[in-house]
Amino acid sequence: MTMPTSGGNATIVSVESFVVDLPSKRQMVLAGGSSAPSGGTSPRVLTKVTDSDGVVGWGESRGNPRWNEESIESVQVTLDTHLAPAVVGTEIWDLDGLHQRMDRAIRGGFGIGHPVAKAGIDVAIHDLLGHKLEIPVTDLLGGRRRDTIQLGWIVSSTDPAAAASEAKEGLEEGYSAFKVKIGVHGVTGDIAFVRSVREVIGDDAFLWVDANQGYTADEALRVARGIVDLDVDVFEQPVAANDIIGLRRLVASSPIPVALDETLRAPRDLVQMVALEAADVVIAKVQRTAGLWRSRQLCDLAEAAGLRIMGSGMSETDIGLAAGLHLFSRYGIDTPVDLNGRQFIETPFVGETVVVDGGVATVPVGPGLGVEVDEEAVRSLSRSN
Repeated sequence: MTMPTSGGNATIVSVESFVVDLPSKRQMVLAGGSSAPSGGTSPRVLTKVTDSDGVVGWGESRGNPRWNEESIESVQVTLDTHLAPAVVGTEIWDLDGLHQRMDRAIRGGFGIGHPVAKAGIDVAIHDLLGHKLEIPVTDLLGGRRRDTIQLGWIVSSTDPAAAASEAKEGLEEGYSAFKVKIGVHGVTGDIAFVRSVREVIGDDAFLWVDANQGYTADEALRVARGIVDLDVDVFEQPVAANDIIGLRRLVASSPIPVALDETLRAPRDLVQMVALEAADVVIAKVQRTAGLWRSRQLCDLAEAAGLRIMGSGMSETDIGLAAGLHLFSRYGIDTPVDLNGRQFIETPFVGETVVVDGGVATVPVGPGLGVEVDEEAVRSLSRSN
């Protein structure tokens, strides 16, 4: 990014992390295990970055060891002990330099190296820059192609009857797109699970399934063939992230397009998957790819390769919701996206924020992320309070 004439050579002077325990509305059941049950709490790490002019930006990290190797505890230690000291002193406009410093502090192996922790700083810097210039993050990313983004309602239950009930709830909330978590009940059980949802939502609703790496390639192919008559639009991450042979088999044989999520640990992974003809659809996810900077690289590669891009998240607060909306607006994603945080948690520390009506989110137009964070409320919710 070219440094603007206003703002001088402002630098990062502090990075603070806050672990907040947020009210949990419901439990999510997925192949890796279940999240916090209804009535409990679900933790997130919020990141505050301040520059030398006193301008502030906020980011978020959702550590979840059932999804990858990062936990809430490891995210905070990584931020406080390794990343914060590495990035203090970086010019706020130097996003490439920011990521180079983070990557030197936490080296990647097959992936980026603690991308969820890095995403907290990256998103906070984008928020800060937007406030600095008094423009929304979409303008920083190159401009918006869409003003609204359709959201998908998540169905994640223990049995088909409960799944049908959840799907009905989504319809009552005004949603017309549904994502079903599978890879949990065995091949036959998962097919019945998806069928129960389709029967409730009707023929016209957009429906996609996500196995979160829950199958072998043979099992995934059996499931795909078992649900193809249900007009399932996309089959997300059917097999283990590193099962490249299995993914190639599925892309070649599955009657349903195969989408990659956990496999895409870094933009370079997409290059390899395109070369191997092992992808139909690319899932963009801000935290998985260490923030907006590398998510843009991933989406640019997907567009160049002629692949469809879909959007997803990690059940974030409104901070993460807004970050995803800005990215997906930039790339004009016209299929429903999985930004489901409001379905599962409360965000009690925001004022002006994202508007969602009938399953459709309006991309914020305020400066930065367009989410007003009440720092006093964050500090009162913080575990270190």
